[in-house]
Amino acid sequence: QVHIAESGGGLVQPGGSLTLSCAVSGITFNRAAISWFRQGSGNKRELVAVIGRSGGTNYGDSVKDRFTISRDSAKQMVFLQMSSLKPEDTAVYYCNVLTDTEDSWGQGTQVIVSS
Repeated sequence: QVHIAESGGGLVQPGGSLTLSCAVSGITFNRAAISWFRQGSGNKRELVAVIGRSGGTNYGDSVKDRFTISRDSAKQMVFLQMSSLKPEDTAVYYCNVLTDTEDSWGQGTQVIVSS
């Protein structure tokens, strides 16, 4: 059974940086595409970034050039480095793991960008 644990959220000032972590277990990590989504208050869940099995990446338009997704296969973790944060980045950030047989979500980690 897949287990997903996000961490690293918190309160940060506008213009600041934060790194989120997603720890994954229970699957063959290298067979998974892993994504970060976010959902702000009153908003739909939106794709933030995705990293494929071979390491290819893609980003939502609103975070391009500010966020970077990466994966560490040895640790079975995915990271989301966020910089130049804006108040509109405030949301619960979720990690999604997608394989041929799994489509699973973590519980999320809250990010608040505010002065």
